[in-house]
Amino acid sequence: MTTLAASSASSNAEPGTLAFIIVFCLCVALVFLFRSMSKHLRRVNAAAAKDEAAAAKDEAAKDPASAGKPRGES
Repeated sequence: MTTLAASSASSNAEPGTLAFIIVFCLCVALVFLFRSMSKHLRRVNAAAAKDEAAAAKDEAAKDPASAGKPRGES
């Protein structure tokens, strides 16, 4: 009979402390990455809202008669 896998101490190895530390460090790095991404997305949204408000104000200043109408109507 052929034995495919011998049961020795090296084949029953467990992940260990080093693997836990590596995974933990990766999780901490991801938390900081997600926080940074959220901060940058809030800045982009605020800048876009500010630009949109400025564009609407400029358009209202150019043509006060159409300031209250939707864009499709003249």
